[in-house]
Amino acid sequence: MADDRPVPLDEYPVHQVPLSMKYVATGDRNAYDRCIFHLFDHRGRALLILGLGVYPNLGVIDAYATLRIGDTLHAVRASDALGEDRMNLGVGPLRITVDEPLHRIRLTCAADPDDPTSLSYDLTWTADFPALWEPHHVQRRGDRLTLEGRRFVQAGRPAGVIRAGGEEIAVTAGEWTATRDRSWGVRPVPGEERGRLEEEFATEGFHWIWCPVHFGDRFLMVVAQEDADGHRTLNDATLVRPGRPDRQLGWPRTDITYRSGTRHPERAVIHLTDPDGHKPLEVGVEVLASLPLAVGAGYPPADDWQHGTWRGRDWTDRRSYDLSDPAAHPLAAYGVIDHAARFTLEGRTGHGIFEHGSFGRHDPSGFTGFDSVAP
Repeated sequence: MADDRPVPLDEYPVHQVPLSMKYVATGDRNAYDRCIFHLFDHRGRALLILGLGVYPNLGVIDAYATLRIGDTLHAVRASDALGEDRMNLGVGPLRITVDEPLHRIRLTCAADPDDPTSLSYDLTWTADFPALWEPHHVQRRGDRLTLEGRRFVQAGRPAGVIRAGGEEIAVTAGEWTATRDRSWGVRPVPGEERGRLEEEFATEGFHWIWCPVHFGDRFLMVVAQEDADGHRTLNDATLVRPGRPDRQLGWPRTDITYRSGTRHPERAVIHLTDPDGHKPLEVGVEVLASLPLAVGAGYPPADDWQHGTWRGRDWTDRRSYDLSDPAAHPLAAYGVIDHAARFTLEGRTGHGIFEHGSFGRHDPSGFTGFDSVAP
């Protein structure tokens, strides 16, 4: 028999439906609630990506951290049974502590006592801008709802220390930038059998751009998702300036210069429109460091661990990957890759993430199929 007692969070007036906070309002196995943080130095030497997620209808909580320095990717992943205390954002050695909601968060990864060279950190993330909602995100396969998510994004400054490979890296606000997002809803989790809808409505192509950028006194967020024929299913470009109204900057269009023989971006120009003067705006993008989310971080199509999958109680895995040979990680090219980047806009220089995924056919880019690459 299921344990149907109230949980600690039921003490607070936060309910949206007449259920205990132990439950979500949908029985969909793919219900999720998670976060991701990006922390990177302005020289492009180090890129740390970490996150935590819960999957209420699967009874799983998991977390990960991946750090790229040079061609080495250090990874820590942990998974466990989901407990009743949803305000306890910790699993294995990884923990997120909300010191002040929407403003200050502590991020920690405990050291491995058996391997002092493995990844660990103790960091504080402090917001520089209010959180910004992204557009409601919906995807269907045929008539079935496969993704419905709500997400906010925010930029700030990190401080603290990272240790990996026997090296201690000081993280200072003036030389590092950090962005994050929080999302929840329904999103595919591995484990379902292939069926008619997947067979008859197979994905021909996917093209994704997601860019949170910190420009010092302002924050720019650009997101766009397109199908194989260029039909746009998600679109937004918003400039946040504290104390002033947010500005919508039109329909973003991106020209990407790919490394020859790949779909790996080296630089890009994002074309926006100023609503005040109706003049075109150009955001320059220079990639500094790249980290494929399918290697170590658990995003599809990772072949060694993916979010929400049950690994038993108290599972922790630490490992390092060599990224010097792309052929060693062939699936990475078919997943989203996060690029720490330097951005320019109207004489300002900023830093942020150029998250990009392009696989399959994409007519506007000239890609004809999954094996198509830049000349």
